[in-house]
Amino acid sequence: MTRPRTRLLGIAAVLLALPLSVGSALAAPGGTLPGAAPTDLARVPDGAQGQSIGGEPASVREYPYLIAALREGGSRPRGQSCTGSVIAPRKVLVAAHCKELQGRKTVLYGLDDVAKPGGTQLNVVDYKTHPSYRHFASGYDVAVITTDADIPVPAGGYATIASSADTGLEKPGRTVFSLGYGKKSHSDSPPDASLHKLTLPIVEPRQCTGVEQGADPKTMICAGYADGRKTILPGDSGGPLVADGKVIGLASWSRSDFRWYSIYARLNNEMGDWVREQIGDPPPTGAFTLSAVPAAAKVEPGKHVSVSVTSKAGNGGAEQVALSATGLPEGATATFQPSTITSGETAKLTIETAPGTAEREYRITLSGKGKTDTVSTALTLTVGKGGQPGDLAVAVNPGSGSGRPSTLLAATVTVTGGTGTITLSASGTGLIIQPMFNPRTVNAGGSSTMQVFAPHQPGSYPVTVTATDSAGKKASAVYTLTVQ
Repeated sequence: MTRPRTRLLGIAAVLLALPLSVGSALAAPGGTLPGAAPTDLARVPDGAQGQSIGGEPASVREYPYLIAALREGGSRPRGQSCTGSVIAPRKVLVAAHCKELQGRKTVLYGLDDVAKPGGTQLNVVDYKTHPSYRHFASGYDVAVITTDADIPVPAGGYATIASSADTGLEKPGRTVFSLGYGKKSHSDSPPDASLHKLTLPIVEPRQCTGVEQGADPKTMICAGYADGRKTILPGDSGGPLVADGKVIGLASWSRSDFRWYSIYARLNNEMGDWVREQIGDPPPTGAFTLSAVPAAAKVEPGKHVSVSVTSKAGNGGAEQVALSATGLPEGATATFQPSTITSGETAKLTIETAPGTAEREYRITLSGKGKTDTVSTALTLTVGKGGQPGDLAVAVNPGSGSGRPSTLLAATVTVTGGTGTITLSASGTGLIIQPMFNPRTVNAGGSSTMQVFAPHQPGSYPVTVTATDSAGKKASAVYTLTVQ
């Protein structure tokens, strides 16, 4: 049998009009077939029947940097063609060969299944490939794309990229995992564009020969099994290969029947260094923010106390912000110095109580009205002794947030008092999923980051945050989520 001519399966524009003829190229498993980049255009040869690839379901909640890459005209659900990793507010790491697919490019964030409604879809405004990239089978198959707006990844949720300093992460014999929105079987019947995870062993590059030029260890990592019982498939291109919490590779190519090893673009070398150069300094994200420092204060009746109100500018730049306070004790006054600031500046807030103010805890909402938005944060004011010493209390900062449907918002939850380990939970009517905490348990005086997915429908959604200590005592606070 004559060795078939190597083809780039539908990713170069000149070949898009030339459907792959697989009848003469198909060989028995273990035979010789050309390589293919696992994009939505790659075709599995006739005779490759449906077969589980051995993956398991995964979620954006667990891997918040995962994102789907789409293109107009794509055959998969919503045009899903590749998989990417968010590495900065407007930067996505993906395979270089994904750029060569025809059709307007967008990305879709926040969904475990691309076929479901919702998610945050953003336009791609720049697509920079590694300067040495020529062809997926020749190495350097890495690119960084830029979106037209911030991707709503929660704080601390960006992918960590390996670099030349991370030696040994590609060592054969290591067990790693890969993530992608690609096909779940060779036949893709029914079509499935949900997020999945493959656990694979790294293989000696010399074992991965006989297809294209084989796996070049300088720019590639070979993983998986010779028979492809676990393998990347069309739609997985650009998906991350992860070891020790770092992205060490990107799904790049396999044999055209995908019954072979999976080849990943290697990043723990100068390729990863190049990616890090593309990230640069992240711009400010979202609207401006406010916070009270400290977030809790104590005062005797008839006395006064002062805190600082700090702000940070959003991606719209500096703007004038008018400050106000609500929820004050009866007879108390709040004075801001100054009452209007430029986002990025700090104001002094003085609260003066009346002699007869009731001794208890008060939740005061501090608001800032700017040109782009109105945002708020919470201040817990204890007048006199307040509750009994050691009483459990919880505060959320900021006390509210707003965003588009399916965006992910974050707030800091601080707990005071209580006994032993304190467990955090939250609930609210109409939420997509219940809010997440990192960490979920804290000690008195500790804090946690709460992440909330905005529902699909516009409106206001109160979220009740509850802290429960080891003695069973509970305390709660309300975070108001507004969907625009």
